[in-house]
Amino acid sequence: MTIEHVDVDGDEAAGDAPAEQRRARWTLLFGVAAAVLVLDQLTKWWAVEVLDTRTMELVGSLQLKLTINYGSAFSLANGRGPLISLLALVIVAVLLRSGRHATSIPMAVAIGLVLGGAVGNLLDRAFRPGDGFLGGGVVDFIDLQWWPVFNLADAGIVVGAILLFLVQWRDDQAEAGKPA
Repeated sequence: MTIEHVDVDGDEAAGDAPAEQRRARWTLLFGVAAAVLVLDQLTKWWAVEVLDTRTMELVGSLQLKLTINYGSAFSLANGRGPLISLLALVIVAVLLRSGRHATSIPMAVAIGLVLGGAVGNLLDRAFRPGDGFLGGGVVDFIDLQWWPVFNLADAGIVVGAILLFLVQWRDDQAEAGKPA
């Protein structure tokens, strides 16, 4: 017979909470990554099917226009797709390893955003036509006309990176404010 400790709030013993929190953070991280990946791939499929022969004017300077990017995010470093892909594989590995340290919900969401976006663009490089190993073109279609054309994976990467920075900055500020 085992006796389970319950605190006054009805939560399980502190020894059990960290493992449950870690599982919850991994679930959230992978859930966000999967959502970004699925939305990215669905919107790229739609863009290839619908925007191949036309441009859709939306609001202001926002338009949807199909482009195939063989460079990095936002059509930079054109022709360096395989090198960018190898770098993205390293980033995915680092994100998976750093996921262990996702101690907060915002951190798990941020890592999930970047991870889902990186995998989404890697899938394009691996499975779309292009030159050589991981040389496929990434489908971009969101065109602001004053910014390079991008996709949902790129947006996930950028928003996730900004969120990672803000979470880390907030944690550093909180740590600096603690008494020694």
